[in-house]
Amino acid sequence: MDVILLQILNGLDKGSAYALIALGLTLIFGTLGVVNFAHGALFMIGAFCAVTLQKFLSLSHTVIDESQTDFLGNPLKVEKPYIMDWFGPDIGGGIIEWSVPLSILFAIPVMVAVGFAMERGLIKHFYNRPHADQILVTFGLAIVLQEIIKYFFGANPIPTPAPTALSGSIDLGVMIGFEVNEIVYPLWRMVYFAFAAVIIGAVFAFLQFTTFGMVVRAGMADRETVGLLGINIDRRFTIMFGIAAAVAGLAGVMYTPINPPNYHMGMDFLVLSFVVVVVGGMGSLPGAVLAGFLLGILESFASTTWATTTIPGINQVIIYLVAIVVLLTRPRGLMGRKGVMEE
Repeated sequence: MDVILLQILNGLDKGSAYALIALGLTLIFGTLGVVNFAHGALFMIGAFCAVTLQKFLSLSHTVIDESQTDFLGNPLKVEKPYIMDWFGPDIGGGIIEWSVPLSILFAIPVMVAVGFAMERGLIKHFYNRPHADQILVTFGLAIVLQEIIKYFFGANPIPTPAPTALSGSIDLGVMIGFEVNEIVYPLWRMVYFAFAAVIIGAVFAFLQFTTFGMVVRAGMADRETVGLLGINIDRRFTIMFGIAAAVAGLAGVMYTPINPPNYHMGMDFLVLSFVVVVVGGMGSLPGAVLAGFLLGILESFASTTWATTTIPGINQVIIYLVAIVVLLTRPRGLMGRKGVMEE
């Protein structure tokens, strides 16, 4: 029972990233009809927002520390972050330590701005072009963004630790009530899953219960009719592009303690996230979320020693095998809508 629960937790952890990225992809496709292959780059940029803030908060200058001496008794020169000069060692040190959660506040305006610039500067010119053109231009944009990140931050992963208070592990067995089995799981991964659930719930609540969201959903169903009512649906869709970019960016911010950011992490998640979108059903937001968690759990179970020993390499192909089976039996995906990407 404990092994099964651990694999489910591992699946929910990875499935949270899949679901968040796929949710943003589906928002863009459902509103603008654009197949955005640069969406993984937005996930990467969000992760490097956390890296940037951590580096900024850690800027320091050299001071003489009388409390530390070398072997001759001379006081040592140490690096002291400026933020400790401004707020004191306790508060300043706490701000540096909690830089990843604080990066959420930094990443939101940055990602919305990047989303607006991407949509207004490039993607709007491809609304009425074939999907193949959209894929090529957004894939090219993703490569450009990836190389920019590589130029400024280098090719090596950059460790970005979680706060000490959230970097340990918890015994879920004790919490659930198991008397014998210990189910120890990293605390930050639980935080990431909870964060993903909040973001997903907030997006669905925004679309379901706000006037803005209702108009967007109406525009997704019948764009021309909404436009005839005198509503500037294009402006609302541009805002939704910014929101989708922010969702991908926040997914990247909170994923940095799990997987140290590197310049190709967006591409690593992009292909899998597109598979998630296709399995869930193009244009279906609930389908994207459901497929994200489902495929994350299946991948987790396929990565167990028993599975990889029985069928070597199954953990590398399980998602694609499931996609093939789903599309053979349900060509529109699990919850796909009729007419989406159909002639």
